[in-house]
Amino acid sequence: MKIRTFEYFIKEAVNSLRRNKLMSVASVSTVALSLLILGMFLIMVLNLNNMASNLESQVQVSVYLQEDLSELEIREIGTRITKIPGVNQVLYIGKEEAMTRFKERLGDQQSILQALDGNNPLPNAFEVKMDKPERVKPVAQTIAQFKGVENAKFGQEVVEQLFTLTKMVRIFGVVLIGFLALAALFIISNTIRLTVFARRKEIGIMKYVGATDWFIRWPFLLEGIILGFGGALVAVVLLNQTYGILIKQVYESLAFLPLIPQYPFITTISIILLAVGTGIGALGSTISLRKFMQV
Repeated sequence: MKIRTFEYFIKEAVNSLRRNKLMSVASVSTVALSLLILGMFLIMVLNLNNMASNLESQVQVSVYLQEDLSELEIREIGTRITKIPGVNQVLYIGKEEAMTRFKERLGDQQSILQALDGNNPLPNAFEVKMDKPERVKPVAQTIAQFKGVENAKFGQEVVEQLFTLTKMVRIFGVVLIGFLALAALFIISNTIRLTVFARRKEIGIMKYVGATDWFIRWPFLLEGIILGFGGALVAVVLLNQTYGILIKQVYESLAFLPLIPQYPFITTISIILLAVGTGIGALGSTISLRKFMQV
């Protein structure tokens, strides 16, 4: 394609946008809103996924040992646990250390310990972490059968609910993002269709004088790309500002929430939205021209 011809296509696309200012503004605004919602839900889904992954990685098996085990027997149990496939880390927590942790958790409510009369009812234990959260249940069941093990707990109901929630969030996110992408595609496609309909006589004349199909298509294709990119650009600016404010507020009041840092995360999201907006614009134009123009 010659540079002069491409300049002509750009000029025609821009002129078309100027002739239909109200429609163009409405299209860019609608696409921007769609992609902004798309971006917000993408950020939400990725952050929820990040939180779920953090929670999954913290799931562990608490192995409580029977009383009166010798140090050798305790070491042997620890060695057997480390040899189980999928076990990533084994940490021994003696009953004295367990009591120290318990006191730290009580904080100002140390008076609760008076009922113990100086006794330590807490057992010796192991904290076992897995390389994959899916291994928690089978590993706990295996350890529970070891001689000298009183119990192996991992909060079965909590873990299973967590896995279910994580799966639902991921599925819901994919479905919603797909739906919003299709909505943006529909909007741009209809915008181009209206432009094509308004210029149907001009297109007929161009065909009559011998213009090729692609010569007619290119201005509309570029118009769709401009609309898609423009809407995505507006969405990216708003999303960047909004997420920056959100991050600041969360860090100040809810610092324990593991939100993904703004950069380079938001930069990646911005590139994705710009690519999606441009792609949807081009695809919307192509669909509209194929369905509603016989060129």
